[in-house]
Amino acid sequence: MSGRSASFARRLSALDPRLLDLALAVALGVGTSLWEVLELGKGRPADAQSLVLTALVNAPLALRRRAPLTVLVVSTSAALLYHLLGHHPGLNSIGPLLALYSVAAHGSWQAGAGGAVLVVAEWTHASVNQPGVALWSALGQSLIVGGWAFTTGTIVRLLGARGRQLAALAEQLAAEQDAAARRAVTRERVRIARELHDVVAHHMSVISVQSGLGRYVALSDPATAHATLGVIADTSHEALTEMRRLLSILRVEAHEQDEGRYATMSRLSDLETLVERMRAAGLNVRLTVEGPARTLPPGLDLCAYRIVQESLTNVLKHAGAGRADINLTYAPDLLTLRVTDDGAGPAPGAGRGGHGLIGMTERVRLYQGTITTGGRPQGGYEVLAAFPLSPSEEDERI
Repeated sequence: MSGRSASFARRLSALDPRLLDLALAVALGVGTSLWEVLELGKGRPADAQSLVLTALVNAPLALRRRAPLTVLVVSTSAALLYHLLGHHPGLNSIGPLLALYSVAAHGSWQAGAGGAVLVVAEWTHASVNQPGVALWSALGQSLIVGGWAFTTGTIVRLLGARGRQLAALAEQLAAEQDAAARRAVTRERVRIARELHDVVAHHMSVISVQSGLGRYVALSDPATAHATLGVIADTSHEALTEMRRLLSILRVEAHEQDEGRYATMSRLSDLETLVERMRAAGLNVRLTVEGPARTLPPGLDLCAYRIVQESLTNVLKHAGAGRADINLTYAPDLLTLRVTDDGAGPAPGAGRGGHGLIGMTERVRLYQGTITTGGRPQGGYEVLAAFPLSPSEEDERI
């Protein structure tokens, strides 16, 4: 039985509220008219005048949601006139009560308070006309009934307003979550684009230089050509490994066994390998480490490595230099990277650099560091980056 009741309630709530109000108005009007006709001896007999007034009391309830205050005034005035003319004192009091509830639920509290005064006055007058009912009893009953209708309607209005506020907040939260998701996607795309630039630009620069050398000496110096092919093979293998690691980030369906395969990131401890690869490409590189090396957060470690890698790639591609120096300094609260070369330096009027230099700047800012780039007075180019280190990192020595 409870299941049938719940199903009936769901079907009822799915109906148009205007149809429900119309059905309520018709039911009250017809029921009150029949009651007045069938129950004799309670006031003046039913006539055309009383039936018209009954219709005016109940029919406006069909519009109680769209014009609640007008419905209240019309219904209460018709009910008061009905009782002033001496008709049945116990009828036509429900309509004004429902109209008061509608004003409190769909209008302002000021309109509801004014409507409550009208309804209490009408109810008190109708109750006093009944035999054996004192004025104080009629007034007390009217205050209780009117207060109940006004309070119930006000609670419904406040709950509706709270529900609308919660719905608006939910929409706002959903919009903010969508915006945050889009920002996260954008940041991830920028990070992957930066990684792809670093990987592709560096390795392809090495491959390009080595392939040019190999083609040049292919016939005259087979041993050098063979060594060049070895460097190209090793470099391309490293590039593919890095590409697989980056692409695995984008694979939603990546298997657990793949996660560890591509989880290794480059770090400062891999600089020797990078230096050897650059030396094989024809660039004389010297690496100097000052201070005791220490364990760094993975993100900072990768960031520092990429800066050195990008700097050497730019030297190899653009500087026309034969030598590059890398100075890595570990201080108690600071990590400093300096990459210099003996190339021609930036051309007069040159801009701030391409994607690589912009990417390095973004990386450094991500870890609250500073970076300066530019030509040196004695010639060549310099990249100087500094990262603050927290005290917790100072204790984690290698």
